[in-house]
Parts: sequence; C-alpha cells; structure tokens
Amino acid sequence: MTATSADYTADLQLFIAGEWRGGEGRDARPVVDPATAGTIAELPVATAADLDEALAAAARGWPAWRAKTPDERGALMHKVAGLIRERVDHIATLLTLEQGKPIAQARGEVLSAAGLFDYFAEQGKRIEGRVVQRPAGERAMVLKQPVGPVAAFSPWNFPVNLMAKKIAPALAAGCVVIAKAPEETPGCTGALMRCIADAGIPGDAAQLVYGNPDMISRHLLGSPVIRKVSFTGSTAVGKHLMKLAADHVQRITMELGGHAPVLIFDDCDLEATLDRVVAQKFRNAGQVCVSPTRFYVQAGIYDAFVRGFAERTKRVRVGHGLDPDTQMGPLANARRAPALQAMIADATARGARVIAGGEAMGKGYFFQPTALADVPIEAEAMVNEPFGPMALMRPFDTEEEAIEQANRLPYGLAAFAFTENGRRINRVADGIESGMVGINSFVISAHDLPFGGVKQSGFGSESGPEGLDGYLVTKAVHIC
Repeated sequence: MTATSADYTADLQLFIAGEWRGGEGRDARPVVDPATAGTIAELPVATAADLDEALAAAARGWPAWRAKTPDERGALMHKVAGLIRERVDHIATLLTLEQGKPIAQARGEVLSAAGLFDYFAEQGKRIEGRVVQRPAGERAMVLKQPVGPVAAFSPWNFPVNLMAKKIAPALAAGCVVIAKAPEETPGCTGALMRCIADAGIPGDAAQLVYGNPDMISRHLLGSPVIRKVSFTGSTAVGKHLMKLAADHVQRITMELGGHAPVLIFDDCDLEATLDRVVAQKFRNAGQVCVSPTRFYVQAGIYDAFVRGFAERTKRVRVGHGLDPDTQMGPLANARRAPALQAMIADATARGARVIAGGEAMGKGYFFQPTALADVPIEAEAMVNEPFGPMALMRPFDTEEEAIEQANRLPYGLAAFAFTENGRRINRVADGIESGMVGINSFVISAHDLPFGGVKQSGFGSESGPEGLDGYLVTKAVHIC
C-alpha cells in the first residue's frame, strides 16, 4: 500500500484525552522527506494548554486502567498487535517517507513493534510478589504495583519500535502514558497511536504529543502527576532530563548514546565476519545507537579486513527507501552530513585513510557509505559517536589491548566480538564494560531480553522482564 498525501496528513495530529487534534490555533513545524529535502507536510505542535489537558487526563485515567485485570489489559494489547500487523504496509511506508530507511527495514521495525505488544500483553500477567514467613498469626508480603503516569520520550531513528518499547510495558504494568514522539517522524508514530486507540485502549491511558522538546519536557516533568520518565536519545539530553526529574524525584529509565566497539580476532571466519559487519554497519545509514563503529582488528588479519571491508562498502546500494533494491537510504536530517564531513576531515588530518566513500551525494540527505582505516584514537570520530554510515578501523596486537580500547570511552551500550576461541569468548564477555555484548552476532535486541547500557550510556532496561520492572514499584506489607 502506498500512502497518499491525504493518508499522510491524517496521521499528523495530537491525541489528547481520547481526542485527535489538528492544527487549529496551534503553531506548526515542517516535516521533511530526507530523500528530497522537501517539505511534505506541516505538523501541529502542542501548546501548554494541550499538555495541561493531557496531564489531567492521565491523572483521571490511571485509577481505571490500573484497576483492570492483567487479562483485560493483555487482551486489548493483543488487539493493538493485530492492528499493527494489518496496517504494516501503510505504517512502514510512512516511516520510510519520513526517516528514509529502506522499506524492508521499515516493515521489520513495524512488525517488531507488534511483537512488543504481544510479548508484554503476556508478561503483564506474570507480575508477582512474595509472602515471607512470619510467626503464627502474622504475615509479611512484597507487592509489585504500577508506578503511575509515565512521560515517554522516543527518538527518530527507530520511531515506531522505540515508542512501542515504552508504551507496551507501561500499559502492561498498569501505568498510563503520555508519549512525546519525534517531530521528524510524526506520521508513522501517529499511525501507531491510531492502532492503540482503535484497539480500545482508553484515550486517557495512552496519549500522544509533539512540539518543542524542551518546552514539553519541562512542562511534563514539572508536574507531580508524572511518576516515571523513560527516555531514549543522546547522553546530553538525558542528563538534562535527569536534572528535571530530580525536582519531583521521578523514576527514570535512560537509554542513551553509545559508540560500539567491535573486536575482530585473527581466529574468526574472516569472509563471513566481513559479510556480517558491513551489512550491519550501514543498516539505517548507521543511525543506530548500537551500530558497530570502532573496529579493532588483530594485526595479523588487519590488511585483509581493511581490503574486504572497502570492497563490500563500495557495493552497498544507496537510494530512495521505497526502492526495493535499496540497501541504504539517506540520513534522516540535514545536520548529519556536515558533522560526518567534519569528523572525516579531522581523522584524515591526524593520519587516517579514507578507503571508501566520504562524501555527501545527490539530492536530499544522502551520504556515501564510508570507511576509514588507521584511525588514531585521538580522532574526534573515535571519541564521539558519528551516528552515521562511517566505520573506523585500527589494528591491535593482544586481547588485553583490545579490551582496554573497547572500554576506553565513558559509554557502554553495546559491544561486539568475533572469535572462535571458546575461552576467549568468556573472557571478552566478562571484560567488556557494556550493557549488551554480541559474540559472533549483532542480534542483541529481543523482546524477551533486557536492552540498556552502563556508564554514560544510561541505566535501567527496556524489553524483557527487566523492562516491565521499570514501571513497577515495590511495596512491603506487614500484617500482625
């Protein structure tokens, strides 16, 4: 299904207190197609009055949603999942138009969101406490209860999946949610909220706003109605939200930036490893918080790895995301290309070699798949995440040196290693400071496993039972 202009505009609305609200009396901001750099629509932005209504609705709606049984909540969430699957082509097309990723990747993201609603629909039925032994006539219990209204902030790189990753566990736990979705991708996130509303989730249990991010965050977190904040985005913005949340001691889950190292040992299957790493590096044009970026390659295979990586990188097909042959679409916004070019200039000035790509290309926000070799650790790109289609390579000699380099930065979201040595696998998995480690695999995101980082990559987990725990408080009850 192809989205028409009318289809697209219909999804660009706020959803507050069960009511879809358009641009009447509200400011608007442009929505841009990154493949053309042209404006495709205008998005209405929330006013302070809109946010006050959303907060009041959340306060009213929480007791009723919390009172529903896990089976009742789960049944509605399964309906959401079913509607997402029915509308997958429509939502995926909107996602590609707004964000640029290839349509196959967009469909995969939308289906993953459906899976999240199904998973948490069942996981919500497994919220359990415990009874502690006491003398006869006394009881002590531990209860798990919903924390309350949630403010959820999700980014533009995986707008559908990451919004679902916050809303689904919150609803399953018995919380209500005000979602602040990304202004760059309002069509696909609006379409997701329509699935939630059409499934019968009450309009005061799940709401959707767009607008000025700083104004919205200050307004929502400045209210005592909000009991929990969940954020995915940059470390700088995460630190800002943590400071805001401190005023009302709101609980927080922070999934922040990373700079994922990849350790390539000389006993790996080199050709198979190259096939995997190149495909993964340029997924979503490298705009992935867990994208493999810093490639540390053992000296004995370094030259062969560099050659193989360059050859494969030059074969990556770049184009419009709606073209089924496209392997990499454009960058999502105009900010990324200048930032990447500045990092490339800095790295080459320090001695790095560009072995593939390195330039902006064509109309829109397209950028060549890029690889640099011999990148010194002092280069800007080796310190700050490029968040784009750029791979950085340098050699290492020993396992200890590789682990030291992997842990060098203050980030610890994801890390990867490729080796066939079983004992080394255990040492690397133990030694790397990261919330997630993939060994001979990049598949580290699953509905039933925790997703989150350490150090300045944040704290708390999303997905898995641990993701549900983030929306629950623990209460001890003593009965005499």
